[in-house]
Amino acid sequence: MNKFPLTVLGAEQLRAELLQLKSVERPSVIAAISEARAQGDLSENAEYDAAKERQSFVEGRIAEIEAKLSNSQIIDPSTLDADGRCVFGATIDLEDADSGDTVTYQIVGDDEADIKLGKISVGSPIARALIGKSIGDVAEVLAPGGLRSYEIVDVNYV
Repeated sequence: MNKFPLTVLGAEQLRAELLQLKSVERPSVIAAISEARAQGDLSENAEYDAAKERQSFVEGRIAEIEAKLSNSQIIDPSTLDADGRCVFGATIDLEDADSGDTVTYQIVGDDEADIKLGKISVGSPIARALIGKSIGDVAEVLAPGGLRSYEIVDVNYV
């Protein structure tokens, strides 16, 4: 089975969510099911149906997170020494060749990606264009608005 890359922070966030689901959500759902059962006829009990649906979601999410964690390769960006190349976990400062605007992105796993926080998925078009490039290189990205060019200004491993 393929290993999926995760940063240390991403793995910690998944573990925290897993702990929350197992220690808080699961017992809460079990209590809700017990309470709904006590009300009698289950065939017309909307509360019971809702609690069972919530239980299904919680158990599915627990299984999904456990699978992701067991099939992940956790990478600590601060221990990387890639000689200024863009790699998974690197934080990259880019300058748009057309507008001169600068942006900073960190290349992370699919589950960690959040463009508002400057985290882009390793599978995104811009990350794929950046991987392997060094400071001073120009990466061309086919974006929905057309071809965009970004110059790599700096690469950090934090």
